[in-house]
Amino acid sequence: MIYDVAVIGAGVSGGSAAMELSKYNLKVVILEKALDAAMGATKANSGIVHAGYDCEPGTLMAKLNVEGSAMMEKLCENLKVPYERCGSFVVGFDDDDKKKIEELYQRGIENGVENMEIIDGEEARKIERHLSHDVKWALYAKTAGIVSPYELAIAMCDNAVENGAEIMLDFEVTSIEKKGNFIISSPGKSIEARYVVNAAGIYADKISKIAGAEEFEILPRRGEYILFDKKAESKVSTVIFQTPSKMGKGVLTAPTVHGNMFIGPDAQDMDDKEDKSTTIEGLNYIKEMAARSVTKIDYSRIITQFSGLRAVYSGKKDFYIKNSDMLPGFVNVAGICSPGLSASPAIGVMVRELLQKAGLEMKENKNYNPVRNVPKPFSEMNEEEINEAYQNDSKYGRIICRCETVTEAEIVAAIHSNVPALTVDSIKRRTRGTSGRCQGGFCGPRILEILSRELNKEPNEIVKSDKNAYIVDSRLREDKHND
Repeated sequence: MIYDVAVIGAGVSGGSAAMELSKYNLKVVILEKALDAAMGATKANSGIVHAGYDCEPGTLMAKLNVEGSAMMEKLCENLKVPYERCGSFVVGFDDDDKKKIEELYQRGIENGVENMEIIDGEEARKIERHLSHDVKWALYAKTAGIVSPYELAIAMCDNAVENGAEIMLDFEVTSIEKKGNFIISSPGKSIEARYVVNAAGIYADKISKIAGAEEFEILPRRGEYILFDKKAESKVSTVIFQTPSKMGKGVLTAPTVHGNMFIGPDAQDMDDKEDKSTTIEGLNYIKEMAARSVTKIDYSRIITQFSGLRAVYSGKKDFYIKNSDMLPGFVNVAGICSPGLSASPAIGVMVRELLQKAGLEMKENKNYNPVRNVPKPFSEMNEEEINEAYQNDSKYGRIICRCETVTEAEIVAAIHSNVPALTVDSIKRRTRGTSGRCQGGFCGPRILEILSRELNKEPNEIVKSDKNAYIVDSRLREDKHND
């Protein structure tokens, strides 16, 4: 088969592009090197839908942030992805911070951001009661919101597949040759496509180079986070930023759409594009900075710590989204750091426009369905809905994850979905299983058992997340047989 478009990368940018292209009668394939979608920068970021006041006016960042933010609520409603417009603060502690806040406000006006105001600390604390008494000023942006970034990317890919696209996981692109069409290869397999969208995150520079397109550099910037239990008493209801620096938007304190709270990230420029470790220094730094914004953070309620890598373009501070001048039919979607998540719906539209400009003919897919057909989570069902679900599938009668109230039926459905869950962490990203206070201590072995059964694999073949992240050592199985 010759595909019309191959999208390399299944994060929010690649997922959005594939979803947008599935609105047309095109043969689209998503190529992802990992065992799941959303395994790069999309997996571990702040999940903030930015209002759009931070970006330099006139940049792609500014334009696509504001456009994407405006599209997000309806998109999440269609895709059945949790979204909340909770508003955000940029807080200031002195007169210098107030000047920065005023500058951000003016930027927001230039960028077309609505419903912003500068308020004093007392007024801000009426909105967010946990705000520190050291806060003197705040830029309040009412259009800011929160979303689950990995759920959004998976839903985008799922919707694309539902509307005719394909997805190939475990497809690490190692070569791209232009022989009339593009021949895209991974060890042991290859596909052919007329056009290519390079949305490979921190490896977008590598993909562009091996294809023979433009050479540029993507720098990984690591950010560490601390996530709190839902029962944390100091939990905030508003996204709280501090005044930004040249390294980013600074340490924030924010709620999640699932009722948790987190603090972070710091910002560390890295050389290693795979280093997602956490450090004592980094975690202590974000604790120190978060304490300036919010009072009485309960660190006894920490349930996990993690880090993510942002893809930073080494050139102008902006996204790098353009048709290649060197390789016709090749589109680079690179340097998608913050506010990439907020901009992602608009990025998909821009990619479609670039492909049309490059010569790709598009005819409307009259059967396109923008609404994702997924059942309501068991944890949100009322008694009548639970009874009906159980009558249709008795697996709803077995609770696997007690912390998040996830059933066996939901886990089995995730394994056999359009974007199949093949790992324990894939189950977490779709169902919330292992996301609670015990972090999989109770449900982890049971999820392993279900994956083993449904995938027809031995337990020692099941991985937590990546290809070599085995949970059960094969030696345990051998020792058992020897006994």
